[in-house]
Amino acid sequence: MVTVEMTSHLYRFFPQLENRVVQVQSGSVAEVLQQVEQLAAGFTDYVLDERGALRRHVFAAINDALVIDRRTLSDRVPEGGTLYIFQALTGG
Repeated sequence: MVTVEMTSHLYRFFPQLENRVVQVQSGSVAEVLQQVEQLAAGFTDYVLDERGALRRHVFAAINDALVIDRRTLSDRVPEGGTLYIFQALTGG
């Protein structure tokens, strides 16, 4: 199993994920995100663009390293690892 953690502002859109440990089967980032989608419909629409790549201001890290393949999300999340999902804050 892998753990998926995200910044707290995402709970505003996906309250069913708040106050729980989100654990899914290990696999590629794409596979892990699809499993989170099963728990919270619309999650992948929020973090992925129309081509299935991470949106411009969304970042993901596996343990302590940023995901390298932002386009096809082929990076593997190892058994016992953590996928962190966070959105960059921009503006001025």
